[in-house]
Amino acid sequence: MVVEICANSFRSARNAEKAGADRIELCTELATGGLTPSYGLLKQVISKLSIPVYVLIRPRSGDFCYSDEDFDIMKQDISLCKKLHCQGIVSGVLHADMTIDLERTKELVELTRPLSFTFHRAFDSVPNPLKALTELEKIGVERLLTSGQQSTAVEGLPLLQKLQDNFSGNIIPAAGISTKNISKFKTSIFKEIHFSASIQEKRITTGFLPLNSEKHFDETYQTFADRNIIEQMISLLHA
Repeated sequence: MVVEICANSFRSARNAEKAGADRIELCTELATGGLTPSYGLLKQVISKLSIPVYVLIRPRSGDFCYSDEDFDIMKQDISLCKKLHCQGIVSGVLHADMTIDLERTKELVELTRPLSFTFHRAFDSVPNPLKALTELEKIGVERLLTSGQQSTAVEGLPLLQKLQDNFSGNIIPAAGISTKNISKFKTSIFKEIHFSASIQEKRITTGFLPLNSEKHFDETYQTFADRNIIEQMISLLHA
């Protein structure tokens, strides 16, 4: 079984390689489900390590319904990843009703070629997973990363198995896979598996003021800078 590690830093990527993983999905910000890594992180991992690198293309947190500007950023990031000699791309686009945006996703698939394209966990929000699976296969998606539309892959195992039975490519179980439950997938029909194997290390710092903001972690909202508020505040400064 191919082991793919969700690596959120150079340290994570190096640990995955040293531990014998087959591949990494490189991203940042695990707390938000992962975002596109920076140019610097991409180049460092690819130049210093030999492990195959698939890259998450997700320009912001929240849903997977992207503006034209978001989509342009995604395409530029894919082109950059190809120039840096990554081995694959992990991405996807949805409509507001959570069905797959086939036109845009197909455009990403075509841009990614000849690299492998993985549709990511946006799939876990689609209303009709078997129909969506057929649609993805028709546009050339070879791999699907999913929890089986549950909080964890263990809970989603029945759907995961059903999806693999109906897909010529690889269904990749992901989410909540740990040393306590990975054996449930050992004798399964899946050829690949995805997990982060992450732990938290206490940082000993003095005087550090945490920058986390709880309101930005509510994924039912999208945070953006408001033009009117900016204009008002600039006006107050210049008054």
